Amino acid sequence: VDQLGKPRDVLLEDLGTYLVSHPSVEALRRLLRFGGNTFLDFLHSLDDLPDRARLAVPDLRLPAMRLSEPAPGQFELLCTPGLDGFGHVMVGLLRGMADDYGALAILDYAGADKTGERIAIELHETRFAEGRGFDLAAGMS
Repeated sequence: VDQLGKPRDVLLEDLGTYLVSHPSVEALRRLLRFGGNTFLDFLHSLDDLPDRARLAVPDLRLPAMRLSEPAPGQFELLCTPGLDGFGHVMVGLLRGMADDYGALAILDYAGADKTGERIAIELHETRFAEGRGFDLAAGMS
């Protein structure tokens, strides 16, 4: 943090973006894309993400996540306590996945309390731009 001159929160968000955008971790992006055909589908699959991640990496214990929709197109993701700063990683990951799906979404870290870390998500357009290609059978022979 000191060497890069960036706040910890920004570094954690950058880590989340890296995890879904760098070619060396393409397998993670593919695992996440199993969450649905659109970014909205993906958002609704986040409740199951800790279990899906555990299938791929048995020792990985992600905090539980709960998505709520207080208004149409307005979402809140609660990441329960367990990994300090995980909400910031999720903001970066969600931004990367919105881009991957071609969705127009605004994401903000909305703070933390005893129940967990919150992320505010405004989904404006699910098909705003052409997303990255995804082939379910890619890499299989």
